[in-house]
Amino acid sequence: MTGQTERDLSPHRLSVKTTLQEESDRAESIRSSRVPSVCDDTSSELQRVAALDPEESVQRKGALSRLVNLVLTLREWAHRSLLEEEERPDSFLERFRGPELRIAPSRVSTAPPDANGNDTKGIFKRKWDVFVVSPSDDAYYRWLFVIAIAVLYNWILVVARACFDKLQVGNYICWLVLDYLSDLVYIMDTCVRLRTGFLEQGLLVKDHAKLRDSYIHTFQFKLDVVSILPTDLAYVTTGIHTPQLRFNRLLRFPRMFEFFDRTETRTNYPNIFRICNLVLYILVIIHWNACIYFAISKSLGFGSDTWVYPNISNPEYGSLTRGYVYCLYWSTLTLTTIGEMPAPVRDEEYLFVVFDFLVGVLIFATIVGNVGSMIANMNATRAEFQARIDAIKHYMHFRRVSKELEARVIKWFDYLWTNKKAVDEQEVLKNLPNKLRAEIAINVHLETLKKVRIFQDCEAGLLVELVLKLRPQVYSPGDYICRKGDIGKEMYIIKEGKLVVVADDGVTQYALLTAGSCFGEISILNIKGSKMGNRRTANIRSIGYSDLFCLSKDDLMEAVTEYPDAKKVLEERGREILTKEGLLDENAESGGLGKEDTEEKVERLESSLDTLQTRFARLLSEYTATQQRLKQRVTVVERQLNPTVADADVDTDAEGIIEAESGAVANTEGSPHVRQ
Repeated sequence: MTGQTERDLSPHRLSVKTTLQEESDRAESIRSSRVPSVCDDTSSELQRVAALDPEESVQRKGALSRLVNLVLTLREWAHRSLLEEEERPDSFLERFRGPELRIAPSRVSTAPPDANGNDTKGIFKRKWDVFVVSPSDDAYYRWLFVIAIAVLYNWILVVARACFDKLQVGNYICWLVLDYLSDLVYIMDTCVRLRTGFLEQGLLVKDHAKLRDSYIHTFQFKLDVVSILPTDLAYVTTGIHTPQLRFNRLLRFPRMFEFFDRTETRTNYPNIFRICNLVLYILVIIHWNACIYFAISKSLGFGSDTWVYPNISNPEYGSLTRGYVYCLYWSTLTLTTIGEMPAPVRDEEYLFVVFDFLVGVLIFATIVGNVGSMIANMNATRAEFQARIDAIKHYMHFRRVSKELEARVIKWFDYLWTNKKAVDEQEVLKNLPNKLRAEIAINVHLETLKKVRIFQDCEAGLLVELVLKLRPQVYSPGDYICRKGDIGKEMYIIKEGKLVVVADDGVTQYALLTAGSCFGEISILNIKGSKMGNRRTANIRSIGYSDLFCLSKDDLMEAVTEYPDAKKVLEERGREILTKEGLLDENAESGGLGKEDTEEKVERLESSLDTLQTRFARLLSEYTATQQRLKQRVTVVERQLNPTVADADVDTDAEGIIEAESGAVANTEGSPHVRQ
């Protein structure tokens, strides 16, 4: 009996042994083909054991060898799975977007490879030759930040050092280092501008000659050249304490404005950034005005009258900090026109104060206008939403709607605002092309669309058509989305919330619908043999607040007209549901998604007739205009050929031609009426 059992089990053992050998061979091939990594050192002992002959391994080690092979196999499988998980894109989005664009190498290198087979010289040459900065890249934006810091440094500190001698003399080594660092940044920025691409026919230009010519012929190039002129060489004669020589560095200010514009476009809080930007401009103006006031006081003499800065021999006003703070305070009060300052004494002082008052009025108007518009823009969404609520409240109060219904309406609006669903997506995205609108909609509602079965296998074109036609709707707790027997004109896709299929009594629940479920397609498909026709087959009610996507019958028929496969899938699914509920007549031949009712045909014919009438009216107007131009040309030709003929005769002939042609046209237009 035992021998028989052993004989019966021997084929099984042989198959196990063969399987182990195959696994071992496969693991060995995988190890030999895989690129070595750091984690390979941690399993060196396992590899040494597995490197033995598989048969000897099984005979000598037995269970230990099988365990080693199993561990290695699992390890390789896990490694491959992790790599695939990291590199595998979302299949749903990949099907919609299509394959990624891969740019072929633009140059072929002839340099010999190195020891590892890499053409390092050729790679470096290719990278340098094709080095072009795109204005839309993040690297370009970061570089704008660097150059903006350098420009802002010169705009703030150069004028302060030129007016306040103590500031310049006390830290001149630090200023020299910072000055030449900013000069280095300016020179690098010029090189970057020479390699900054631009779009031509929608493509980034990478031709260095074109980029160079495009930059050199701009006014900005002249400003950049002037801003990097080595005016510091005059230090040899004037000394290093004359920072006025560096005023040409201020001409690089367009780069700072460009950084501000791009930041305003990129930030998620543009209104707050605009306010901060406006405050920065005002502070810079006040800073410059304070420095100029100190310089004028220095030229007129400190303490020479009541208007200028007090005498610096006074210890109270002799420090650098007190001097700058006093001038900044004076400048702020003067430009904002909110404080009383000593009246000017000399003519120069009067002119400067008048100029300051004019600038102050402009600043005050700018502050009031910009801040007011920014605050209005920040609250625009809330104000618009509140206006809608007020209009609904006024209407319900005027029509004397019940308090219970009014409370439900208010709660519905409160739910929309609390969950940030008060924005009309169609209105916000209307300025985008259909491709971008569809991609945004798919990314925003990706998790919901993935769960919808009709979207999982549909073509990318149909997916775009359907996504662009979806309209969001929100239902309150207890609302009926549809009732059994109603005429079906829309189908629904659940984005959030839970719905229940209830009986006619509204209490008995048959099924629960969650996110990703779709319903209502039965009544709009007009399935062949459906006993319900185009009427709803169930009662569906919302348990809580539910967000749904609505797709109308006209939009669905328009979308599936060009996609017959999707039409068949929808009809088959609807037929399955009707068969389960016993509402399908197999012998009936009428109906179907492609069938049209008589009313729909009449509507289509009416729209076609309107289009034809419009085209005919356009052609008639074009014919009339062409006829008028032809008459004028004939008159001109007759005058050129018969210069001796009197103008009256020519006019008479022209009028006769016009009358004859007009009569012919009138007869042509009136001929149908004559036949009648």
